[in-house]
Amino acid sequence: MQLKSVDVSKTASATTIIFEALKQAIVEGELEDGTPLRQDEIAKMFNTSRIPVREAILKLEEHGLVTSRRYKGAVVSSLSHDELREIFDFRVLLEPHVIAKAVPQMTPEILHTARGYCEALAISNDSAEWGDLNRKFHATHYAASGLTYHLAAIDGALDRIDRYLRARIMLDDGMIRANNDHLLIQVSCEEGDVERAAELTLNHIEQARDNLMAYLK
Repeated sequence: MQLKSVDVSKTASATTIIFEALKQAIVEGELEDGTPLRQDEIAKMFNTSRIPVREAILKLEEHGLVTSRRYKGAVVSSLSHDELREIFDFRVLLEPHVIAKAVPQMTPEILHTARGYCEALAISNDSAEWGDLNRKFHATHYAASGLTYHLAAIDGALDRIDRYLRARIMLDDGMIRANNDHLLIQVSCEEGDVERAAELTLNHIEQARDNLMAYLK
């Protein structure tokens, strides 16, 4: 199992640390679909008892990242084509609305930060780094909306599909197309064009969905 070992014996938040470590490994694709999460092994890696490990796995299950199977224990969840499409369709409904609310509230500082992520994305050729920058780029824009419930829902949806997107984005010219979209979205935000930003965001998500669905088939 590819996880960074951390000694959490001296911390009061072992469950949180284990949860975040496992979540990151799942989202980034280091723990693949169906990988068993063995409590004893994880507890040893983090120098702790099985209790915080069990609690972390239960929390991951609540987030839809882990599934408990009879006789097999907890394993990394997998998504069917229909489930992936449903999550993308949910994003299509939600994210254009969020960025439309966000654009009028974007400060020069927010736009400067997002522009930095946009430029970093354009030169990145590592899927893990690119995936992290991609999340930060969109999150920076969306945060200006102040729609905290919407933002949490988007974050949860991305946690479920990120590992699939990262696997796909390195093939063909997917990264180039996505970076072109990012630049157009960034410019529309800088110009304060609400409708254009929402339209570009919708098209960006739909294209990612269609490309992933075609790849998986």
